[in-house]
Amino acid sequence: MACHPVDKEALLDFKHRITDDPSKLLLSWTASSDCCTSWEGVACDASGRVVDLSRPGLVSDNDFVDDTYMSGTLSPSLGNLSSLQLLDLSNLKDLKGPIPQELGKLSKLTHLFLNTNKLTGSIPITLRYFSQLKKIYLSDNFLSGDVPPSVMKSWTSVSELGLSGNALSGSIPPPIGKLVMITKLDLHGNNFTGSIPTGIGNLKNLKYLDLSENQIAGSIPQSIGGLAALELLYLNQNHLTGRIPSTISGLGSMIFCRLSENKLSGSLPPSIGLLSKIQRLILENNKLTGKLPSAVGHLTTLTDIFFSNNYFTGQIPSSFVNLLNLQTLDLSRNRLSGQLPPQLGKLKSLQTLDLSYNPLGLVRIPDWFRELRVFRLMLAKTGIEGELPRWLSSSSISQLDLSSNALTGKLPWWIGNMTHLSFLNLSNNGFHSSIPVEFKNLSLLMDLDIHSNKFSGRLNVIFSKEVQDPLGHFNSIDLSSNIFTGPVDDDMGERPAMASISSLILSHNPFRGPLPKSVGKLRELQVLKLVNTGLSGNIPVELGDARELSTVLLSKNKFTGAIPETVLNLKELKQFDVSSNKLRGRIPPHKAILPVSAFKNNPGLCGPPLPPCKRI
Repeated sequence: MACHPVDKEALLDFKHRITDDPSKLLLSWTASSDCCTSWEGVACDASGRVVDLSRPGLVSDNDFVDDTYMSGTLSPSLGNLSSLQLLDLSNLKDLKGPIPQELGKLSKLTHLFLNTNKLTGSIPITLRYFSQLKKIYLSDNFLSGDVPPSVMKSWTSVSELGLSGNALSGSIPPPIGKLVMITKLDLHGNNFTGSIPTGIGNLKNLKYLDLSENQIAGSIPQSIGGLAALELLYLNQNHLTGRIPSTISGLGSMIFCRLSENKLSGSLPPSIGLLSKIQRLILENNKLTGKLPSAVGHLTTLTDIFFSNNYFTGQIPSSFVNLLNLQTLDLSRNRLSGQLPPQLGKLKSLQTLDLSYNPLGLVRIPDWFRELRVFRLMLAKTGIEGELPRWLSSSSISQLDLSSNALTGKLPWWIGNMTHLSFLNLSNNGFHSSIPVEFKNLSLLMDLDIHSNKFSGRLNVIFSKEVQDPLGHFNSIDLSSNIFTGPVDDDMGERPAMASISSLILSHNPFRGPLPKSVGKLRELQVLKLVNTGLSGNIPVELGDARELSTVLLSKNKFTGAIPETVLNLKELKQFDVSSNKLRGRIPPHKAILPVSAFKNNPGLCGPPLPPCKRI
């Protein structure tokens, strides 16, 4: 059968409202051809009525992905396609305006995909007539307002509902508990308020529930334990309070659980030990208290524990030794104390161990740590004293944080054997030595923080370390508050290791000498802090070549001459301070809004924001 004239007219009106179609998705849609047989993306039934309209912006075949866009608005005439079952205009990126109320006339619609566009306005109340709807995705648009309860009530056959990444507000409608067929419910990234409806526990087929990144308050309902099929539960980044209900044990299918960034309190229910399939348990940034239940040790499928930034107390249970699949154990920023169970050395899958900021009173890093094969070891502020343990030299640790402890002595020569290091933080300790020449061997090191120690000697060995292209170029260096001496090497900005550095902090060291001109060659530098370093001479004009600079702090030095115009007019400049130097002359005109305090205590400076220069 030829295409029905009503449907053809509706589709041509849709095309008429498209203002830009770079990939010619609608090229074949011509008035002289048949919309059922000749138009791409259109399919009809035997009677010539359009049943399928699919023109998404993202199409993946086995071999390639075609990614395009279409600009325009949605034609109300689409509502005349009375036999339409599938409407897919997803990922077109640039469809604007409202969802037409007329779409409510599509009573046979089973699939509606309008996600990833720029649609605005609210969800039309007429969508309640979609009584046969199975899947609806309106995510990643600019939709606002409430979700009408009458709409939600009528979608009883829906199996997938995606409204994420919009600006929807109001409460989650209680009739959500009527969507008994639903397997996937994604409302994340909106402005929903109110509490989680109790009826949510009725959704026995639900496998995927994401309500994260909203403003949902109240407590997690006890009824959540009814979601026996649930595999993924994301409630993170809300305002949830109260305890984690003991009924959580009913979520026997759960693999991923993320309740982080809320205000959950009370202790963890021991019934958590019944989540026999759980792999990732993310509870960080809450107000959870009490001891870690030893029942967590029953969860042998766990690969990741993120419990950071809570108020957990007591010892780490020895039952954790059973977690043989564990890859990440992050218990940082709690109030854990007492001895660490030596059996943890048996966790051979462990890649990240973070116990930082707990009053563990370790005194020394336990010897059994050498049995671990961790990639990241974070033990900041855990009470470690004395010298670095020698076994570190044969470890394959890539990220090591031992900051804010009471480590002393020299930085050992064997640090050069730790060639896997990409991140090293030894700040806030009592090291006193120069940097050993073997440091140059750390060819993968990208982030170095050794501030607030008593390191001395020259910086050359750091700046001239080896690289393993494309790896091992510094991203950040913080050497502040030590007793390094200068002068700073002239060719510092030309060293391969420095080529892509974004943050260089050298404040509070007695360098003396000039600031090398080569600093202008650090083309990706964003932060430069050289406060109180005894540097003298002119501020090099070349510093203005480091175009990405947003923070330049050069106060409390002995710089002389004028402030270079190139530096003050850096496009990204937000923070600038040259106070307490010996600078002279007119402050160059500048666009950045800088306070008087940024220039004070330079007797020879004048011009805005300081008092005007005197005419001679």
